[in-house]
Amino acid sequence: MRLLVAALASELVAFPDDLPGFDRLVTGPGKLQATYALTRALDATTYDEVVVVGTAGAIDARLDADVYEISAALQHDVTDIDGIVGQHVSLPPLVELDAEGVTIATGDHFVDDAEAVAVIRPLGAGLVDMETYAYIWVAQRFGVPIRVLKAVSDRAQDGAITDWHAAVTACSHQLRDRIRVDYGV
Repeated sequence: MRLLVAALASELVAFPDDLPGFDRLVTGPGKLQATYALTRALDATTYDEVVVVGTAGAIDARLDADVYEISAALQHDVTDIDGIVGQHVSLPPLVELDAEGVTIATGDHFVDDAEAVAVIRPLGAGLVDMETYAYIWVAQRFGVPIRVLKAVSDRAQDGAITDWHAAVTACSHQLRDRIRVDYGV
């Protein structure tokens, strides 16, 4: 059995309530809610794989509005005691997956302005979201394989939240198509 995970129910609107071979978890947005909900789920049930689907802002202009496999995640909203952005005082700067793909920057706020993108982009990420680092970190603590698929909903610039609201349903359909192709359900 696999666990299908999304931060928001709106990211799963294209998915049936009962997807064969998958349990479903909506965690709520942000790193704390993601950590709490996924920890509870993995503590209660043994899963063969965690499959995360959701939306992300593209901060790399070369990334089109498509679905991307995530290969690594970093936190863009932390600094260590020396003030180095992206470095946490006790967590790894990067959590990596055995997948070819895109690095995503995770933070606890919705990125919607060019100034924020200018700070985040040099960290090496192509996408930005609010949960992926937490999902990967938790799954790795439990020793459960995890796969993350993100659909680009916006450009993380001024007005991105309006773009996200307009795009989330289409992104859900893109993600549903990818799950259908990759898992046959």
